[in-house]
Amino acid sequence: MADRVLPDANTLLDGVALVRDFPSGDAVIHVLRGVDVSVCEGDIVAVTGRSGAGKTTLLNVLGSLDRATSGQVRIDGVDVGAMDDSARIRLRRETVAYAFQALSLVPTLSAAENVEIPLRLRRVASSERDERVAAALDDVGLLPRAGHRPGELSGGEQQRVAIARALVGRPRLLLADEPTAQLDHDTSRGIASLLRRRVELDGLTIVLASHDPVLLAIADEIYELREGRLEAADRQDR
Repeated sequence: MADRVLPDANTLLDGVALVRDFPSGDAVIHVLRGVDVSVCEGDIVAVTGRSGAGKTTLLNVLGSLDRATSGQVRIDGVDVGAMDDSARIRLRRETVAYAFQALSLVPTLSAAENVEIPLRLRRVASSERDERVAAALDDVGLLPRAGHRPGELSGGEQQRVAIARALVGRPRLLLADEPTAQLDHDTSRGIASLLRRRVELDGLTIVLASHDPVLLAIADEIYELREGRLEAADRQDR
């Protein structure tokens, strides 16, 4: 069973002294060099940094999609690294949602069917699935495209389907990697408003990697990942 420690008040996610190294031939690439991050429930935390700085690696480690070389990730005070496989799967199914650059949409399924996947995995009743899928697609402006397959959608529309899929299960924690990268400014503003609304109405907690000023403007905290370490960033846009 995973160890549990008492978290600070309202803290949902803790990353402590996170190190992630990757072997490369005879060398080792040090991507994360002792990252500490603490995220309170209901906050939006943005991580910036140059391409290749390790933002995606950090999100993967925080979301249990990858294991840190050393350090600890705790969600609700539970050490994720100490979880067995079934507990980790349950965490990813019920607590954490992902909206990453690799959209991973199933090409043979419609937009609605792709969004429905998390609800099917949780065995949500069919009538409730239909209602929640329709609401999620409407939230991202794609309800009229519900029957279209990914190959019939633009890159930006596919990205919005992935966001709807991440939110439809009403997760407690959303990890998002450049979630507006393929969106125009007005659509980005709509997604930013949606995310802030989900935080305010549902208590959603978000950690996102982005350079989009529209997303940075809604963040409660902004950090820069530089040379493997996380530093508080300037808030000139606020």
